[in-house]
Amino acid sequence: MRTDPDFERALKGARLTTASVLYHMPDHPGLLQSFLWQTYDRAPDYPRLMTFLEFWRREIEAVIHTVEVAHAGLIKPMAWRRADLELRLQ
Repeated sequence: MRTDPDFERALKGARLTTASVLYHMPDHPGLLQSFLWQTYDRAPDYPRLMTFLEFWRREIEAVIHTVEVAHAGLIKPMAWRRADLELRLQ
């Protein structure tokens, strides 16, 4: 059985990270548009977020105005325990 990669990241200390990106629209630079992006990442360096923002700067014409970051741990100490019982429904 394969484990979800995001679940594995969470067990290793990554937290659900949400980035709210405000950017100038290429065709209308006076207008701001918003974009929300979520992934599991590690504070305070946020390597996955930094990779995403670097990709944005390199590949997307829209210029970033502001990035706001929030993160929360979905798995906390004592919130996850190993189960000693496996049930199968048939």
